[in-house]
Amino acid sequence: MTENTTSHSTDTATGTGTGTGTGTGTGTGTGTGTEDPGRAPLDRLRAAVRRTAELTAGRPRTGRGAEQADPTEGTFATDGAVGFDPFPFLHALDAAGSRAVLVGQVAGILHGSAELTGDLDLLWDGSPGEAEALRQALTAAGCTELPDLSDPRTAAAYRVTGATGDLCTPALDWGGLDVSGFPDRAVTALDRAPHGSRGSGPDGGRDGGQDGLAVRYVALDDLIRMRRAIGRPKDHRRADELERLRPTAH
Repeated sequence: MTENTTSHSTDTATGTGTGTGTGTGTGTGTGTGTEDPGRAPLDRLRAAVRRTAELTAGRPRTGRGAEQADPTEGTFATDGAVGFDPFPFLHALDAAGSRAVLVGQVAGILHGSAELTGDLDLLWDGSPGEAEALRQALTAAGCTELPDLSDPRTAAAYRVTGATGDLCTPALDWGGLDVSGFPDRAVTALDRAPHGSRGSGPDGGRDGGQDGLAVRYVALDDLIRMRRAIGRPKDHRRADELERLRPTAH
């Protein structure tokens, strides 16, 4: 993975310190296979999606994608933020049984970050079985041109309804950081609604619907390590914020 590709694959930057109204509650844990109590992380993401829609309403598309994102400003200033809604893809990943882990700023929002974003990046293990699960999820979420997942040494860009991003593996260059153990330490946010109930998401129910949702995302300490290793201005700024979100010992 070249330096330029590294910048793209982890470039889930957000706006310029705009509040999402999501608060700073953590409750996210940093241990192995931790499950988040309650729906707070996904509610934070829903609030961020709503805030993004408000701030980008009427914004014309300019053709600027994640690869042209400013290293300080991030992808909130790109076309990816217009209509950004990761929930359809998150549901598709869950339904397909994918074990991919959310990284970048969507993971940061789930941990309590207040910055917004315009893309959704995932870390997967590069195995044939997981590649098939990802293809199923991509197709179900509206992807019309499936990315090539045959070479785990290359970040695969994707586009689905509501989101774009990169599918990354530990074989990429993560600034010298070994991320191979990160999926095993991932946190799981659970939003299991009672059968027949409706969700409270920005799409009127799809993102909390009849069967609920489980989302795996990188643990807080691992996300901080990723940010420090990549080392762009926005990464250090967000790592500083994430460090302030660490639970305090009582």
